[in-house]
Amino acid sequence: MHKAMWLTAVAAAALIAQSELNGAAAQTRTTLDIYVVDVEGGNATLLVAPSGESLLIDTGNVAPAAAIRDAERIMQAAKDARLTQIDNLITTHWHGDHYGGMAELAKRIPIRHFIDHGPNVQPSPEVDEFLAKVYPQLYANAKHTVAKPGDRIAVAGLDVEVVTSAGETIKTALPGAGGPNPYCASFKPGQNNAEDPMSVGVFVTFGKFRTTHLGDLTKNKEFELMCPNNRLGGIDVFLGLHHGVDSSNSEVMIHATHPRVAIINNGTRKGGQPDVMKVLHSSGIHGAGNVHRQRGRRDARRHAGSPDRRPCAGPRCAAATRP
Repeated sequence: MHKAMWLTAVAAAALIAQSELNGAAAQTRTTLDIYVVDVEGGNATLLVAPSGESLLIDTGNVAPAAAIRDAERIMQAAKDARLTQIDNLITTHWHGDHYGGMAELAKRIPIRHFIDHGPNVQPSPEVDEFLAKVYPQLYANAKHTVAKPGDRIAVAGLDVEVVTSAGETIKTALPGAGGPNPYCASFKPGQNNAEDPMSVGVFVTFGKFRTTHLGDLTKNKEFELMCPNNRLGGIDVFLGLHHGVDSSNSEVMIHATHPRVAIINNGTRKGGQPDVMKVLHSSGIHGAGNVHRQRGRRDARRHAGSPDRRPCAGPRCAAATRP
């Protein structure tokens, strides 16, 4: 059976493992469960609160075969979590590896709230047709929200705040954050396409546990969010990391937030780039996991630091989080 990476967060503790989706969630839920679904280079991350309410971030890849595959994999996670609906779906931005499985998923499970950053800013016939003809039908009988920085997404038991959307960032630091960011001085701008910087990014708090998913937010926007002061503070688990590509994942973000664990939504030959792994491991991170086993990436280990700090790609990785 297809495997998904499954995280369970309890107050100030996090466990990272690869789950066989074997019904472990059948016990009474007392945890925040995070399913990082392997959609082979796209993104699909499912958060399920102890209340049973859910937040899905993206739906995987486009094209008929990939969309069906990824919708089915998301459904495996949803069934393991005993969900009968998706309460909130964030589409971080309008690239096919992030919205592609949405229509197929909606055929399989009700989606109650659709959230996005607004219109596509990187014209594409396929995307524009989806937004004109398919998407409105999907949210016609549900709630639809265009997210703005500072918005809160209602998930009982969690605090979910939008920190980026449509090229804008929060202007006020989150509670406990706001200190000077020493990595701003050495920041070097990068290049990016038009749509990635539009990504809806969220910061999720569960007790003392903190995690964030910023979609494919690029390093220039990371600078806007994190400089001159760190508006996010510290993070226990950093999710997504833009597939591990170096147009994101700058030191102003990774070193400043100092995550204990990072989970990269990479693909067979996509992401997990050496410069990104170097930034991650030089931050003092306890573990970095690739969702998908890669080919042709031996150089990533060589550039990431010592052999015992190589990316965690095996069947099981565990790390303790911030005390």
